[in-house]
Amino acid sequence: MNPVPDIYRILPEVILACTGVLVMLIDASLSFGVARRPLGWVAALGTTLALWASLWQLSLPQGTGFYGTVETSAFTVFFHVLICGIVLASLLLTLDTLPADSHHQGEFYALIVFGAVGMCLLTSAVELLVVFIALEISSISTYILAGYRKNTGRGPEAAIKYFLLGSFATGFLLYGIALIFGATGTTQVYEAARLIAAAPDRTFVVAGLGLMLIGILFKVSAAPFHVWTPDVYEGSPTPAVALMSTAPKAAAFALLLRVVYELFPSLHTLWHPLLWVVAVLSMTVGNLAALRQENVKRMLAYSSIAHAGYLLAAFAGLGANSIAAAAFYTAAYAAMNVGIFAVITLVGGYDEAHPMIADYKGLIYRTPLLGSLLIFFLVSLVGIPFTGGFFGKFYSFSAAVDGGAVVLAIIGLLNSGLAAAYYLRFALTAAKRTETSAQPARHTPEIGIAVGASLLLSVAATLCLGIVPNEVLHAAESAAHTLQIPPAPVLNSDPAPGVSTAPPLQP
Repeated sequence: MNPVPDIYRILPEVILACTGVLVMLIDASLSFGVARRPLGWVAALGTTLALWASLWQLSLPQGTGFYGTVETSAFTVFFHVLICGIVLASLLLTLDTLPADSHHQGEFYALIVFGAVGMCLLTSAVELLVVFIALEISSISTYILAGYRKNTGRGPEAAIKYFLLGSFATGFLLYGIALIFGATGTTQVYEAARLIAAAPDRTFVVAGLGLMLIGILFKVSAAPFHVWTPDVYEGSPTPAVALMSTAPKAAAFALLLRVVYELFPSLHTLWHPLLWVVAVLSMTVGNLAALRQENVKRMLAYSSIAHAGYLLAAFAGLGANSIAAAAFYTAAYAAMNVGIFAVITLVGGYDEAHPMIADYKGLIYRTPLLGSLLIFFLVSLVGIPFTGGFFGKFYSFSAAVDGGAVVLAIIGLLNSGLAAAYYLRFALTAAKRTETSAQPARHTPEIGIAVGASLLLSVAATLCLGIVPNEVLHAAESAAHTLQIPPAPVLNSDPAPGVSTAPPLQP
């Protein structure tokens, strides 16, 4: 078999990085006052090429590259496609909603693409130092995006809070990696996993597991590591929140799956009950806090905490079904969350003149299309049948039941009923007819081609995952079966860097 060049293992990341550099170079060469909007189309084109490259990687044999630091498998391809899809929808959203006179507009597009490089690399890294580097690439971009609106007090406040707490959490992750290296003498995931399973003294290993989980759970905004989420969501530009609330979390959940199932499978008696507790806390704290919110973005921030709990419930399954359920839920949540933030961006505007739930009163009569889409995405978040949210929760709770965590599944169902209260309250507000004289005249948002395409992608994905979920579920199951420790060592076993003798991946 001919060797697979290492560059093919990171082809999507290379395309995204080149796209970001190209956007920055063109931006720097343009005169002041020249429109930067076409740069968004350049970024969207590069992201589309990266998505195609991710799908093309299915034709490669499963294996590692660059001396066992990155991997290509059905698991990495699934999350690469998901992340590139989210980034593409987010870029299309910003094209029509970012003001033409906004400062450093080209940098905004470049930061989104550079952040995607880190997110994709995070899902394919099988070396802990590469994991750390990828996480930093992703995080730095989102820190800057959070504070993009410099003319408001909440923008810089959100960026500072996100940066300080995020850096603190990353320190936990890095310290955990250091302990794993001290206990095993390696930072390669597969080698470390074998040494951990055979280690007579696991004191450092257990400490490393705990510290790494703290860092990862912060990134997915799971309770009790969720305190940054409401303030950052409220202060960041809504188009940036559409990205921040989905793509980085998808990458972080992919990392969590790799850490617990590949690096620490021998310690499942420790991390399994811990994630059980975190799932319950996230569902309950998120939903109870969301009930009290009148600000739309803060309500959705607490909602995202609750959804992190629903997804973590799948980890109770301890098997391939659990991994597939978590991957499927990540895709379903991303589709409906990008969609609802697109609607909020159009209604509230870049300056967020209408941030409260009461401001959406009668939206379906003022703008029937946006009102209908808002109600549709809220219904999906509730988990009503024929939407992606339903099957996402169904597979997650089914995995918990299969793993013997019946109580956890019951708690999840009760929390889903609790969440319906604030989702349906928001939907009823949008559907409530108001007196014309009682409401001030409001500008009717225009739906451009780019943002219309973003909404269409979100609606189509949410419907497909709710009506015909088999294709995505099969892809998630294929990804789950590749997420396991290989029977033979992967370091120094290939004839050349990047060479693999594994059979080709199945799409």
